[in-house]
Amino acid sequence: MTPYPTQPAGSDGAEAPGGGEGGRPGRVRVLVVEDDPVAADAHRTYVERVPGFTVVGVAHSGAEAQRALERFPVDLLLLDLYLPDGHGLQLARSLRAAGHRADVIAVTSARDLAVVREGVSLGVVQYVLKPFTFATLRDRLVRYAQFRTAAGEASGQAEVDRALGALRAPQPAVLPKGLSAPTLERVTQTLRESPEGLTAAATGEEVGISRITARRYLEHLVTSGRAVRSPQYGTVGRPELRYRWQ
Repeated sequence: MTPYPTQPAGSDGAEAPGGGEGGRPGRVRVLVVEDDPVAADAHRTYVERVPGFTVVGVAHSGAEAQRALERFPVDLLLLDLYLPDGHGLQLARSLRAAGHRADVIAVTSARDLAVVREGVSLGVVQYVLKPFTFATLRDRLVRYAQFRTAAGEASGQAEVDRALGALRAPQPAVLPKGLSAPTLERVTQTLRESPEGLTAAATGEEVGISRITARRYLEHLVTSGRAVRSPQYGTVGRPELRYRWQ
C-alpha cells in the first residue's frame, strides 16, 4: 500500500492535506505511520483536529515511512511500533542513522519498560497506549507543541527544565466518589468542542447520561478550574447554568 501522499504537492501524486508539501505555515508537520488503514485514517483525523498540527502523509509500513521522509519535511512521527516490515523502534533507529531529526510519539499496545527506555534514547518524546481516545492524543500533541515552543526559547537551565516538564503528564487526580474517568473524559471533550458552552441537559444528551449526572461532572470541572459557569436567562422560570471550557 502506498503512502498518503506518495509525492509532494505539484507532482503527479496526491497533494498533502493542509496546504501541500510542507503543510500550512507554522504548523507541526506530522507523518502518521500505522499499518491498519482504519486506525491510520482515525489517527490522521485526530491529528488534523488539533490546532497547530497538519498531517503531511500516512504510511502503512516502515519502508513507506522512509520514502515519505525523503519526499517532504516532517517534524513529528505518530509511529505505531508494530509494523508489517519490522518494529517501529528499528525504523526510528534507522532514521537517526540517516540524519532525520523528526521527533516521535509512539503508538503501541505494549507496556514493556525496556521498550520505553530504548525509545527515549531514539527520540520518542511521548507514548500513547492503544486503545486511546481523541482527548488522549490531543493532550500528548498539545504538550509536545508546548515543549517545542519552550525548547526553542530556552537559554538556561530553568528554561530547559520547563521545556522538558511540558512533556510530562501530570499525575491523575483522585476523582470524587461516583465519577468515572472515561465519562469525565467524554464530558470534557464535549465541553471543549463547544465554544459557546453547554447546559447540563445538553451535555447529558451529547454524552448519553442524565442531566443530573452531567451536572456532577460539569461541577467537578468548575471546581478543578477547568470550566466556568454562568446563568443563562430564558423567558420564564429560573435561569439555567451554562458551562464553558476555561
